[in-house]
Amino acid sequence: MSDPVSQDDILAAAERIGPHVRRTPVMALDGPALCEVKLEFLQATGSFKVRGAFNTLLSSVVPAAGVAAASGGNHGAAVAYAAHRLGHKAAIFVPTIASPAKVDLIRAAGAEVTLIGERYAEALEACDAYMADTGAIGVHAYAAASTIAGQGTVAAEWETQTAGLDTVLVACGGGGLVSGMAAWFAGRVKVVAVEPEGSCALKAAMDAGHPVDVTVESIAADSLGARRTGSINLAIAERYVDHVALVADDAIRAAQRALWQTARIVTEPGGAAAYGALLSGAYVPERGERVGVLVCGANTDPVIFNNALHDEA
Repeated sequence: MSDPVSQDDILAAAERIGPHVRRTPVMALDGPALCEVKLEFLQATGSFKVRGAFNTLLSSVVPAAGVAAASGGNHGAAVAYAAHRLGHKAAIFVPTIASPAKVDLIRAAGAEVTLIGERYAEALEACDAYMADTGAIGVHAYAAASTIAGQGTVAAEWETQTAGLDTVLVACGGGGLVSGMAAWFAGRVKVVAVEPEGSCALKAAMDAGHPVDVTVESIAADSLGARRTGSINLAIAERYVDHVALVADDAIRAAQRALWQTARIVTEPGGAAAYGALLSGAYVPERGERVGVLVCGANTDPVIFNNALHDEA
C-alpha cells in the first residue's frame, strides 16, 4: 500500500517552496534536558506553517476569489503571508481564543480577518461557508496532502543539517506537522507526537482506530487545539508515529521557562510542548539515545509570555 504522502512528494514540496521559506538552524541545547533543537520558530511568520501554505498555493490554481483558511492563529498568519507574497486575496477565520499577536500578524499581511467562535472547529465551519459562497479555495491547516508534504520539509531539511538522531519529539495539534515529518523519516527515525493532556485528538484517534472528537482545554489550545485529527493524518501516524506522549499545562509552562533561561528562546506554549515532554519525563530517552526536539512556534503576547516566566505553579 502506498503512503498518502511520500518522500518524493516532500522533496517536490521542498523544491517548490525553497525560494519562499527560511532554512532554520539547529543547535545543541545544554539545559535541564539535553537534546538537539531545530529552531523552526525562526521561520517566516514565527512558525513552520508557511511551508504547508506555500506548497498548497504554489501547487493550486487560485481563483479571483482568492484563498481562505480557518486557524487558531499560526496557520492563518502563514496563509495570509503566502497569499500576499504570491498576489492573492486571503480571508482568515480565527476563534476568539487566538493570541492577539497572531491576529496582528494576519492583519499585517493584508488578509481579511473574521473572529468567530471560541474554538478552531467553529472557525472552520465559518470558513467552509465562506468558500461555498465565494468560490475561494481552502488551505487546510493539517488534513490535506499538500499541507502535510509542505510540513514534511522540516524533517527533510533537518536531516541535511545533522546525522544520527534516534528520536524526534514533535508537537501535535491537528497532526499536519507530525504526520509530514513521520512521512519523511518513515521509520528510520523514531517520531513521537507530543500533545497537551487537555487537547489530544491524535492519541484519541490512535486509541479508537479512527478520528474522533475530543474536548479542547489547554494553554496551548490556540496552536494545538484541533478537536479532531484528519483521516490522512491518522493513516500516516498509525504507520510511522511511534506513540503519543501527553504533557500537562504545567509542564508546558516549565518548558517555556527553561527554553528562555537556557537559550533565551521565546516560544508560545505550543512551541514549547515537545520540550515539555522531555523535561517532565513524559518521554524518557534510553541511555545514549540522541533526541531532537522541534521548537515550532514563537507567536505569543509579551505580557502572556512574561506571566509564564514568573508562574511557578
